[in-house]
Amino acid sequence: MGLARLAALHGVATVHSPSPDVTVPVPDETVVAVLAALGVDASTDEAVRSELTRAESAAASRLLPPTVVVWITPENATADADTPGAFSGPPVATLPPALPPALADLPPGTLLRVETEQGDTVEWPSPEASEPAPGSVADAMPSTAPAGRSWPGLPLGVHRLAAVAADGRTAGAVLVVAPREVPQPPPRTHGFLVQLYSLLSSRSWGMGDLGDLAELATWSGRELGAGFVQINPLHAAVPGEPTDPSPYRPSSRRFPDPVHLRVEAVPEYAYVTGRGTERLDGLLEQATGLRAAVLEKDALIDRDAVWRLKREALEIVREVPLGPGRRAAYHHFLAEQGQALEDHATWCALAEVHGSQWHDWPPGLRDPRSAETGRARHELIDRVDFHSWLAWLTDEQLAAAGRAARDAGMAVGIVHDLAVGVHPDGADAWAQRDAFADGMSVGAPPDAFNAHGQDWGLPPWRPDVLAASGYAPYRGLLRGLLTHAGALRIDHVMGLFRLWWVPAGADPTRGTYVRYDAEAMLAVLVLEAHRAGALVIGEDLGTVEPGVREALHRRGVLGTSVLWFERDWQGTGRPLAPESWREDCVATATTHDLPSTAARLTGEHVELRHRLGLLGRPLEEEQREESAEVAEWLVTLTRLGLLPPGGGDEEEQIRAVYRFLLRTPARMIGVWLPDAVGDRRPQNLPGTWDQYPNWRLPVADADGRPMTLEELAASPRLHGLTGVLRPPVPN
Repeated sequence: MGLARLAALHGVATVHSPSPDVTVPVPDETVVAVLAALGVDASTDEAVRSELTRAESAAASRLLPPTVVVWITPENATADADTPGAFSGPPVATLPPALPPALADLPPGTLLRVETEQGDTVEWPSPEASEPAPGSVADAMPSTAPAGRSWPGLPLGVHRLAAVAADGRTAGAVLVVAPREVPQPPPRTHGFLVQLYSLLSSRSWGMGDLGDLAELATWSGRELGAGFVQINPLHAAVPGEPTDPSPYRPSSRRFPDPVHLRVEAVPEYAYVTGRGTERLDGLLEQATGLRAAVLEKDALIDRDAVWRLKREALEIVREVPLGPGRRAAYHHFLAEQGQALEDHATWCALAEVHGSQWHDWPPGLRDPRSAETGRARHELIDRVDFHSWLAWLTDEQLAAAGRAARDAGMAVGIVHDLAVGVHPDGADAWAQRDAFADGMSVGAPPDAFNAHGQDWGLPPWRPDVLAASGYAPYRGLLRGLLTHAGALRIDHVMGLFRLWWVPAGADPTRGTYVRYDAEAMLAVLVLEAHRAGALVIGEDLGTVEPGVREALHRRGVLGTSVLWFERDWQGTGRPLAPESWREDCVATATTHDLPSTAARLTGEHVELRHRLGLLGRPLEEEQREESAEVAEWLVTLTRLGLLPPGGGDEEEQIRAVYRFLLRTPARMIGVWLPDAVGDRRPQNLPGTWDQYPNWRLPVADADGRPMTLEELAASPRLHGLTGVLRPPVPN
């Protein structure tokens, strides 16, 4: 009982429910290990009693919780003319009528002091405050507000709050003042979903790049009326041979990977002369060979080979001195990014010398703040500068892609993706090592789709350290990603509420949930999205805790709805009628982890899983079930008049699927780009590693022939599908 109470005080679950009618206890050893990762000793009964006494005493005497959130209503903010649906707070925004209980219930006579992120100090009660007006915030707080005192206006932001009670007790907390919701999309827009590496143009160096992204946005926005392009995470990968190709297991989520650079678009490229020009010509010839191998010889995308060529080319380009304006811009970028970029670039430089497994580095270098690391940074200053320069160039090209989308008239623009975590040996885990739970990994409990649970090998953030830091790592991450984004998709958005922690070496079934301060996490997210004028999309597929979707809806975060999963689960179990879909979502037919629509309709994905030994039942049984589901959908599409009697051919069926999505009230319709040309192959096949070429396939046609961006733009099949999505041109 004591262990359970101690766990509850620290947000650690001692039971979990894989289904509404089933409750599973968490092993005690798991609870003890998770508490230890949070700095709480529960190894013995005596330790539990001691920690429990300390925790309960602290909770009873605490004036303030770790974080206080204040939501500003639209009435207290001014409209932002440049961001449809968004609002931005004035320099000072007043509090809404209802204060958070954490402040309203303070003892009488408590003094509050706010140190704002803008550097100002505000105290309450204020000696110069006037008598509160009837119905005002101060008037509504007789328990704390003496006569003649009123709560001051506060700017939007993440501030520090201090409380001093009349009995001498003191407390500190993070104060987040945020708008009530994120910016909202237009009534209806559509766009492409694509894995950027898979989209090669005739100018790519063996994989899609930021130049290709700008081209795709410009073409689809201007010619097809698309409102957005959603791409995979562009996070920096852990270097190595071979590099992990998954964009969802990065070294850093804070900084993008320079492998996505279009080298020729770097301004200094044009000024390379002499021997450098000859070397670049040779690299370009090799890049042409890489591209041809993928597009013409059925080779896989080779990220490592692409980066070897680009890195050598960029080393040559770097020899060209920056002009005064470019140098000033670079220095401004360095100052703006500060310690975060210095740490990232230092890790990259150290990895070149000692390898990418920082846990195996000399002990002194495992600490980013050690004297040894400081000396190494000085000795490797040129390499640190090289990696900082790469981050700057990538940031510039991200900005250019965002401008291209806006200039093409896109209502949303580029939708960037945030992975759920980082590689334990990567730059973020090194630079922010105190913020990550040692010896823990994020995963998922057993469910109807995976009876063994999942261990994703990603270290989780410690909720207590996040709160103590004012959510600095989280804020920096969001700010960096949102800078050039029209919207941000958050993978496994349920992780803002709780995450399944798996102790090192334990089976995923023996993990447990650890709670985060969801209100604080959402407030910081809403604040940063508001400042960037960007939408937020949550990937809320799979097992979702009750109340999560409702909380996201209140904050304007869009969900993700996939055709094949939308059924009347509480009633008939049949496909959900289009008018019954939710409005606040991105509606799509498939995702990067699911079969393409063509593969689904033909049943080819079942045959693929059979060939790889991934089926849990006999092939014939799986095929019968899949055929029945597809037939049910085709009947539904025909009944709704979206598909002609007889079912039509494959292309017509895919168009009918997207016509169905248009019948829903969804604000955004996402077209999986491979669907537009009949591609059968999934980009990622969960449950496989080397059995299938995950994250290494180019977009291909129905016969498996890779297609360039130029061929996609000219494809009659693509135009037939996108014609369904475009509104008719008025006469």
